[in-house]
Amino acid sequence: MLYPMSPKVVELKRKLESFMDRHIYPNEERFYREAEELGPWKVYPVVEELKPLARAEGLWNLFLPESGHGAGLTNLEYAPLCEAMGRTHLAPEVFNCSAPDTGNMEVLERYGTEKDKERWLKPLLAGEIRSCFAMTEPAVASSDATNIESSIVRDGDHYVINGRKWYTTNATDPRCKICIFMGKTDPDNPDRHKQQSMILVPMDTPGIEVKRPLPVFGFYGVPDRASEVIFTNVRVPKENMLLGEGRGFEIAQGRLGPGRIHHCMRLIGLAERTLEKMCRRVRSRVAFGKPVSEQTVTQERIAEARIMIEQARLLTLNAAYAMDTVGNKVAKAEIAMIKVAVPNMACQIIDWAIQAHGGGGTSNDFGLIQAYATARLLRLADGPDEVHRNQIARFELKKYTNA
Repeated sequence: MLYPMSPKVVELKRKLESFMDRHIYPNEERFYREAEELGPWKVYPVVEELKPLARAEGLWNLFLPESGHGAGLTNLEYAPLCEAMGRTHLAPEVFNCSAPDTGNMEVLERYGTEKDKERWLKPLLAGEIRSCFAMTEPAVASSDATNIESSIVRDGDHYVINGRKWYTTNATDPRCKICIFMGKTDPDNPDRHKQQSMILVPMDTPGIEVKRPLPVFGFYGVPDRASEVIFTNVRVPKENMLLGEGRGFEIAQGRLGPGRIHHCMRLIGLAERTLEKMCRRVRSRVAFGKPVSEQTVTQERIAEARIMIEQARLLTLNAAYAMDTVGNKVAKAEIAMIKVAVPNMACQIIDWAIQAHGGGGTSNDFGLIQAYATARLLRLADGPDEVHRNQIARFELKKYTNA
């Protein structure tokens, strides 16, 4: 292996996979059923039952690289564990390693005051509450975050917040107690990247309306609790401002780098699980006198899927290594490349698996359309493909500025 696992990671991976065999996979059907029956406004009991078991086995907050609250793993060390969790929608939250809480916890760890950490980070680390991140807006093209129109206006010892956000993950969850909100404090600043700020907004503050859940390919609770949230004259203390006015983009870049690579790690696990399902399905079905697994087109797709997964994994491990050794800012190109390559890889493999399952592949029975919803969503979340491709091209062209 180019990136061998340390003994510590090997042992954690063994424990994680054992836990998933004992507790996660046997409860998947129940998880999807609860999500469908209870909807996005409720807590799913199966998740709350499994979280104490995971914590008792030391499989908790594995994502935190720098603080003393997690396993102290680097991005490279966390990669195989995150991949394993990504094999099923149920796993990440059970281990307190799900978005957007992971990113929000990292923001609070890096930029929050001691008071913020006590009030919000501590219960998040304990899995007692959840959080949301309000950035995307329906009225503007949010792929360019400088378009954000929501306002954060200073008024004495408070800030007054107004705006309409959507795809604010977790907002419908009754455990969601804190929001990290991005809006403009200085809309006239000539530097468009210093107009925005981020601020902590308790979700019980007057003026917040969680208007509706937003379905992702018809799913309201899984794979995402996407939500639309209205903020009307919401007043929060000035101390809730993170890092200072005009530093929202700085925080966003620190937050989104790890978030993007975590998404890619999980998607590789989802693609692996999907390929397994595909292989088992085609070996058990006969069409036109021979197993579907012996049809040449099936074999070509299986071969291509294996090649694509291995390529995506190596690219992701390389990005993780770069983040660990030279930092997120220097590793921007590597992060951008995986954010394009991995979701597209996953979409293609899941599509082939749906085809291999026949009509059943389009039902909820095999978990494939839920998987596709996740993969397709991630070609947009944390920056769409087009933005990352443009960024990669600019990095490449810069090499030949004086050519």
